[in-house]
Parts: sequence; C-alpha cells; structure tokens
Amino acid sequence: MLLYGDLPDKNQLQVFEEKVIEEMLVHEKIKDFYKGFESDAHPMAIMCGVVGALSSFFHDNLDIKNPKQREITAIKLIAKFPTLAAISFRTSKGLPLVQPDKKRGYTENFLYMLFADPMDTDFKIPQVMIDALDKIFILHADHEQNASTSTVRLTGSSLANPFACISAGIASLWGPAHGGANEDCL
Repeated sequence: MLLYGDLPDKNQLQVFEEKVIEEMLVHEKIKDFYKGFESDAHPMAIMCGVVGALSSFFHDNLDIKNPKQREITAIKLIAKFPTLAAISFRTSKGLPLVQPDKKRGYTENFLYMLFADPMDTDFKIPQVMIDALDKIFILHADHEQNASTSTVRLTGSSLANPFACISAGIASLWGPAHGGANEDCL
C-alpha cells in the first residue's frame, strides 16, 4: 500500500512478495564491508555504512525519474534490508551467516536469518513471533512523516541515489530523539 497507494489483491500481493524474496540476496562483496567494522560497533553505524555502500552496486543506468526503475529500486531496498540487518547481527555475535530461504516469507526470513542454526535443517520460527514482528513492522510503517522519512525525502529531492538517501534516513533514525528513543525503551 505504501508503494502503490492501494491495498493489493491476493494475486498482486503474491507477485510482490515473490519479487521481494527474489531480491533478498546481497552481493558477496557487500559482506566484505562488515569486516571493516569493530565487533562492538553500533548497528546503526553499520547500517548507515553498508546501505550507503549499496549505492555503488546500484547506480549504472539508474533513472529515478522512471517510475518502473523507482519500483525496482524500492523492491531491492525492501528485500535487502533484513538480509543486511541479519548479517550485522550475526557478524557482531561471531555467528556464521544464514542465507535467505525462498520458501519463507519476508518476516519469517528475517527471523530465520537472525536466529537459525545452520546445522539444524528443521529450524522453525514460532508463528507467534512472525505475527508479532509483522504487527511491529505495520506500526512503524504507519508512523507517517517522521524525521527519518523527512530526511530521506529531502535527500531524494536532490535526485541522489536512493540507497544513499536511505542511508541518510538511517542516520536520522539513529538519533536519541527518534529511533534511538525506541532503542532506549527496548
């Protein structure tokens, strides 16, 4: 709904979810970026750096004035974010990376990449955890025009690379008067 303005029907939702799942993998060179961060680096610092670095992977022939290219870029951003966050988490804990699984949905994949034991082929995420995180994602998406959203929009108004714009939004989100407040509550 945030991308297209209307809730999708069942078929539209399935097509969208398939597109997102197809884009969840990240380039192997992106994983090298994580080696440059201290193991105790703040997750927002890592996400700022890594998401900003994605702009170097997605820049050729990117015409953000083209609606189709904007849609493709949005799907890439939505898809890669859980993978990048999971890599950040697992790297900070010294755990082996877990790749996304095409048989799992978006939220389940995120939890799977965070917590799965790569040696346990029967690893399952409790449905109550998936449902709870889905609700949290919806609440955050419904938060309207906050500081990080405004930052992304302002940065994007210069026609900057969308990945760089999102990195600027992450920097804003990190502040103690925005996402940092949520972090303190947790």
